[in-house]
Amino acid sequence: MVKFYKNSFSYEYSFPAVSLAYFLRYPNPYATHVLSTDVIDQHFDPISQRLSTTRLHLKRSKIPPAVLKILPKGILGGSSDAGQSYVLEKSVVDAKEGWMETETRNLEWTGILSVVEKQIYRRSPISDLDKRPSLKELVDFPRNEGTDVATTTTLLSRYGQAKYFRRRGDAAGQGSDSSDDEAPTRKGFFSTWSTTSLQRSIEGVGLRRTRAALAKSKDGMNVVLDRLRQGGLGGVLDGMRRDLEIASSQEKQKQ
Repeated sequence: MVKFYKNSFSYEYSFPAVSLAYFLRYPNPYATHVLSTDVIDQHFDPISQRLSTTRLHLKRSKIPPAVLKILPKGILGGSSDAGQSYVLEKSVVDAKEGWMETETRNLEWTGILSVVEKQIYRRSPISDLDKRPSLKELVDFPRNEGTDVATTTTLLSRYGQAKYFRRRGDAAGQGSDSSDDEAPTRKGFFSTWSTTSLQRSIEGVGLRRTRAALAKSKDGMNVVLDRLRQGGLGGVLDGMRRDLEIASSQEKQKQ
């Protein structure tokens, strides 16, 4: 089974500002769980004038308790308490045409739930061509331009599939008498139904978390954009330091 979630919204900031804020969005008050961000590949194509970047985010994260409740005990061992997970992010920015495409996906627990989020950022059309702002005005947050964002999230649970196909392979290899066909078929049907039910439940939990996470992501971006407008790059960096101090203090209190 697969679930999809689509959402569209707009930022009241220019595309250059939004695309810059995207790369400066961690940490922020709504994402203090992000522990580190590393650029693992970056390339600028001088012909197309597009910037391609691959980053790896390390986040403080655990499997949701709602998912743990529906999984068989001991299925994860101690991995559910690891407390950290990696997220891979890929992006392509075309500053000349005014668009950016991004894709993020989880690298942990993908057998239980794979979450792939794709976003397209696009400069909002300007109706009055005579008032098209200059490049400097774009960076200075003009009021007559915004940035549209379209998000598509795909959630897929493969829980139990490997075991199911392995059993089918074993059964096919061993063969069976025609008199014994009915019992394995019935058992296989109920096994498949149970696996599908679990997958749907896991994807449902993931969908609810995706909706909440997207709202927080937008709030966090607005914080970074406001800092950028008020204090420039220095204001963003100062805000990052404050967020890190708060996150560190909260972590010490939990211990």
